[in-house]
Amino acid sequence: MAEGTPGGYAGKILRVNLTDRTVSVEKKDEKFYRRYLGGNGFIAYFLLKEVKAGIDALGPENKLVFALGPLTGTSVIASGRNAVGAKSPLTGGIALSQVGEFWGAELKRAGYDALIVEGKADRPVYLWIKDQNVSIRDAGHLWGKTVKEVQQAIRSELGDDKIRVSLIGPGGENQVRYACIMNGCYDAAGRGGLGAVMGSKNLKAVAVRGTWTPQACCPERVAEQNKDTQHRIETSWRTMEWMKYGTGGPEIVGFEAVGNLPIRNWRDGVFPGVKNIHAGVMKDTVRIGMEGCYVCPMRCKKRIKFDDPYPVDPAYGGPEYETIASLGSNLGIDDMKAVVKGNELCNAYSLDTISVGGTIAFAMECFENGLLTVEDTGGIELTWGNAGAMLKCIELIAKKEGFGRLLAEGTLRLAQQIGKGSERFAMHVKGLEPGQHEPRLMPGFGLGFMINPHGADHCCNIMDGKYAADAGINPLKSLGYHDTVPVYDIGPRKVALFRVEHFKQVLYDSLLLCHLTGVILDYQKIAALTAAVTGWDTSAAELLRIAERILTTARLFNVREGFTAAYDILPQRYFQPKIGGVLSGKPTLDPAALEKAKKYYYTLMGWDENGVPLPEKVEELYIEL
Repeated sequence: MAEGTPGGYAGKILRVNLTDRTVSVEKKDEKFYRRYLGGNGFIAYFLLKEVKAGIDALGPENKLVFALGPLTGTSVIASGRNAVGAKSPLTGGIALSQVGEFWGAELKRAGYDALIVEGKADRPVYLWIKDQNVSIRDAGHLWGKTVKEVQQAIRSELGDDKIRVSLIGPGGENQVRYACIMNGCYDAAGRGGLGAVMGSKNLKAVAVRGTWTPQACCPERVAEQNKDTQHRIETSWRTMEWMKYGTGGPEIVGFEAVGNLPIRNWRDGVFPGVKNIHAGVMKDTVRIGMEGCYVCPMRCKKRIKFDDPYPVDPAYGGPEYETIASLGSNLGIDDMKAVVKGNELCNAYSLDTISVGGTIAFAMECFENGLLTVEDTGGIELTWGNAGAMLKCIELIAKKEGFGRLLAEGTLRLAQQIGKGSERFAMHVKGLEPGQHEPRLMPGFGLGFMINPHGADHCCNIMDGKYAADAGINPLKSLGYHDTVPVYDIGPRKVALFRVEHFKQVLYDSLLLCHLTGVILDYQKIAALTAAVTGWDTSAAELLRIAERILTTARLFNVREGFTAAYDILPQRYFQPKIGGVLSGKPTLDPAALEKAKKYYYTLMGWDENGVPLPEKVEELYIEL
């Protein structure tokens, strides 16, 4: 730890320039750490400060930032995540994604708080970080290989099975616009095309091994907090369900019943086949175990294996809820084994399952309406429920072959290519395909889709039903919120609640806590954990201000790239009733009310009516331009 660095931090930022093959280390003062915290905060800071406006996201001028938080690598429960960011090749704005496993903790143990990758190598390479020894190694023999093959090869080559590897498969190499970065074989930094950025730099992997132990300022208080967190996990029905099934358990049958399940490109409201594809069915038939991330007792990661009708390798884990919905119900597919196989292929090739499913769903609706034909698709019958077509498309997308070359561009660009009014079927926000929860059921969640700087993010968001019950409001009473707000309300009270809870999600992505603990950790608990590790006399009030600074910094990056209020919109389909099911009556979302809510959110944030942070707000938050 650098002298004067707060507890939990390493005090060093590692910078690697692949163009001239230089490695450097820089130090930041405590003021920087306290202003930007880590994770998304670091990423927003470095991208705004160092990436020039208008650069090609797939060009050497883009920077790829891997960032940790103060809790990373410590014993704090559920702190085993890291963040990754860059300018997005999918949206053209900022891309912010988080991922679990053990890689982030290993980078902290190597002695760094962040890794900034610049430039472009002249041939395929990988980084090998062993404590203070950093080398750029040839990866020509790894190019073209799948994720598991590469991880095995690197560990064998370096002679250590405990090395942690963050890497891409062929999807990243081929610069699919929604390629992801994998930590190991089944944890993905999924959103925004960060794997394509990594591939554009000819960087195949970052292998890490560390021996330093991050020091919490008050280890006895960390132990007390961990004991309390463990108790909360063991007494919450929600966390116990995740421990039993992972995400996407039998409860998603209820999602269909209430309208929260995306079906056939978000158009339909009835899908009885959901009973065949949920994680409870997997548990009873094909699941062979559960795994977890660094210092997390929940162990919510599925391991699945079967050989018929095709083999599935348990090394690639199993589908979480978002994948079950995106490759299952949203394509009209009720074949559980096909969904599992699709998940395996996406992980092996390093593809974001949400964007894969969303893009294929859009193409299927275009096919249904005659806007695409078998001549366009290379003979693939893109009909609803066609599991074979889904699996074939994944292969073609990863390799950018045939029709896959168009699908690899994502929904927005594919709609622009097809034209003919296909835009009305294109489900995206800022070019990012939505996470698999329904704004027509939750208007505050829809507002989150609209204003998140990186697009339609389901993680950095809220669930409206929580605030309609006393149990959901009680944790916010210390912040001055005492009254429940109806689910379908999208007035000023809901907007204010959204803002304060959205800040909490931003803090999770900067401290790098797992979002699944959001049901058991409140602001006071998060502040207590941060104080115990860093030694700061911090509070919920300071954390709120930090989150506001991080969101505003990310917003400034997007404004510089040409984003305006016109980009903070939902697809028109969300303002239409579903076909069938409980949401088949009149529309539940009022576009005028949602637009008014957006403007009020801007006001609360200190942004002008076009969503541009006011100069006074930028100055107040000490944001450096």
